[in-house]
Amino acid sequence: MSAADLPESTGLDDRVPFLARLEREDRAALLALGSTLSFVPRDALIRQHEPSTHVLLIRYGWTKVTASAANGYEALLALRGPGDIVGESAALTGRVRSATVTALEPVEAVAVEHDRFRELLAASPQVALRLLGLTADRTRAADRRRLEFASMSVRERFAVLLLDLARTHGRRTDDGIELSVPLSKQELAGSVGASREMVQRPREPHDSAARHREVQRPRRRGAEVSAPHALRHRRPGP
Repeated sequence: MSAADLPESTGLDDRVPFLARLEREDRAALLALGSTLSFVPRDALIRQHEPSTHVLLIRYGWTKVTASAANGYEALLALRGPGDIVGESAALTGRVRSATVTALEPVEAVAVEHDRFRELLAASPQVALRLLGLTADRTRAADRRRLEFASMSVRERFAVLLLDLARTHGRRTDDGIELSVPLSKQELAGSVGASREMVQRPREPHDSAARHREVQRPRRRGAEVSAPHALRHRRPGP
């Protein structure tokens, strides 16, 4: 079984990126407005609470979007990769950054200053509509996920997350499907509104640690899903 054989879902990154939504001429015009920046793994492309001066258009490489609460709790909000735009919300509202975007691998992005970005949107209604469509799709996906998660236990939410990541970022190995994005267990837990301890805690007294390892083998960063069918059974049916 390969990652492509996993069931379809509506999880992280399950949408068309911004640059892919644009006509070739519009895409070229937008990229020509900016300058190319390179980032190494763990570099912050943008930081939460900082003033905003530009948007970033990712050419290649994957990033994670995280947000921290006042008490230090950190949640994984999304993964953004080739073709995606980040920082557009602050560009349109003039507010400070609402999240941190960090490189998970070597990343190349084009930085476009706010004024130039807004001028292009004003001059090209088609690009503005595509950005509006992207925003609507992201909002709808987030609402759908909140509704879905509201009826699930922590372990069920975590199973859905692992299935989504295995489908979109899974790499087949002899032992199962390895997640190709280096996410910490705290980040994985934060994305389902839980603590690391909650997602690692056995669901029932008879749910042995060995059985849990059959489904998810912990690694220093991320995890390996060795029994995706077992995870699918943990996901509530329609």
